[in-house]
Amino acid sequence: MCEIAKAPSIQSGRLDDNYELYKSIKDTQLDLVEAKKVLRKVDVRILSLLMGTYILQYLDKNCINLASVYGLKTDTHLEGQDYSWLTSIFYIGYLVFQLPFGYLLQYYPTGRLLSTTIIAWGAVLITTPACTSFAGIATNRFLLGALESATNPGFVLLMSMWYTTKEQPLRLEAYYSTIGIATMFSGLIGYAIGNITTGLHRWMYIFLIFGAITIAWGIISLFLLPDSPSTSPFLNPRERAVAVERVAANRQGIKNHVFKRYQAIQTAKDPKTWILFVMAIAGQVPTAAVTSFASINISSFGFDTLGSQYMLIPGGAVQLFGMLIGGWVATKWPGMRCAVMVVANSICILGSGLLVGLPTSNKWGRLIALWLCYSQNLGFSMSLTMISSNIAGYTKKQLTASIVFIGFCIGNAAGPQTFIANEAPGYRTAYISMLVAYSVKLAMVFVLYAHMYLFNRKRDREQAETPLDEGEAIEFGMQDVTEIDNKWFRSKSTSVPTLSQPKKGDDIIRWKCHHCNENNSLLDSDGEYKEYGDGKLRPETPEKSSNKYCGEEYERNLEE
Repeated sequence: MCEIAKAPSIQSGRLDDNYELYKSIKDTQLDLVEAKKVLRKVDVRILSLLMGTYILQYLDKNCINLASVYGLKTDTHLEGQDYSWLTSIFYIGYLVFQLPFGYLLQYYPTGRLLSTTIIAWGAVLITTPACTSFAGIATNRFLLGALESATNPGFVLLMSMWYTTKEQPLRLEAYYSTIGIATMFSGLIGYAIGNITTGLHRWMYIFLIFGAITIAWGIISLFLLPDSPSTSPFLNPRERAVAVERVAANRQGIKNHVFKRYQAIQTAKDPKTWILFVMAIAGQVPTAAVTSFASINISSFGFDTLGSQYMLIPGGAVQLFGMLIGGWVATKWPGMRCAVMVVANSICILGSGLLVGLPTSNKWGRLIALWLCYSQNLGFSMSLTMISSNIAGYTKKQLTASIVFIGFCIGNAAGPQTFIANEAPGYRTAYISMLVAYSVKLAMVFVLYAHMYLFNRKRDREQAETPLDEGEAIEFGMQDVTEIDNKWFRSKSTSVPTLSQPKKGDDIIRWKCHHCNENNSLLDSDGEYKEYGDGKLRPETPEKSSNKYCGEEYERNLEE
């Protein structure tokens, strides 16, 4: 028996929660038409719910930004750094509840737990207008952060439960890009509320409106968001089996509710964990500038109160289209995830550098520089695909997500403190901090790329010595083996799975795909046709070969 079979999770006999359904279909050839039909149904149900929830999650935590220019500070008697602390306290609550929610997400039904937290934070939000002091609103913000802390790690886990590694970047960016929609929408809502002249104080309407919408959405989610593919009511029994079989090819399993101590130890020892942790801290220190301090920043540039609201819209557009384009690139070219992060972070470095260097009199230049910094969410969201695609073993995956979001909280809690009240309107300390943080994150992206590249090279050498069957690799994934123990696992950050090289001079060149372990890519030496696993012939060229059978695309120059 090869080394991989000795992994602790196999010895324990604790299989994936969806293993029985997987076992019932694993020897059946997956029909591509049927798989695409299931994917469309998953997108309509799962992705739409994630997008709607993420819009509300972002709007709810940033209601304070809209309210800040409509009397919130006066009515709650905020002084000095009090407003900065309200933003930090939200993320302190987020941090404190990361590990508890990480455990709950593993042990309890995912869909019902997330939906319950949505309803609960909507209730907290709707009570905010009752706060009349710093202590009251600080408590409110702590509870809001605590309840929202389940969302991000929960969504990362849902990505790995429902989508293949190739599908994840675009889907993750699709729901994460709704931050841009939320930013644009909040600017319009803020502008509309700014024109209210009767009734309650204007800032109160913001919390009442969004709180009520969130509670209603949470109730909808409670009925519509399933807990796992094997129990999803919107799929029939055959479609559930197909959904499980599709994701089993990730070699990561789907969900296992048993906490495994050895995986916790591996998490602590894995360099990826701490590289992503540092990236999360550095990437989130600047976040306050484009969230809770966005309206204040724009006002400090010299724009009036209403202008500070509708000037948020272009920043939201940068977020929306930047993340969608980045997700498309990472899906089209799977080895480009780190490159996408480099580009996004470089744009942020340019923007923060301009904020540091431009004079305060250049309000339009500083505004454009701030808009460039909205690209930061593309870099962070792409780093989340590293967790959903490159971490196997459910305990290890949820712990890695929790640790990364602890870093996320530390950065978000520290960021507002760089906006020192007596430095207004220049906020030089904040802008220098942004520049330094973006630079640190860029350096860590290169470190992550190098680590993943060396990981894959080492695995390729091991594979040459001890070739494994793809079916076994998937089986280990369904037995909750980590990517460290599963020697057939490959990181998805630097390159696509490898193909055995064709031999020169062959009349017919046969490529064996290491993704599906099938000799299904048959290319005529003249490049006129290609045979796929379904036995059909299709036009093809010698320069590019696409293995549609297993859903991956590869390019090889046959002259080399």
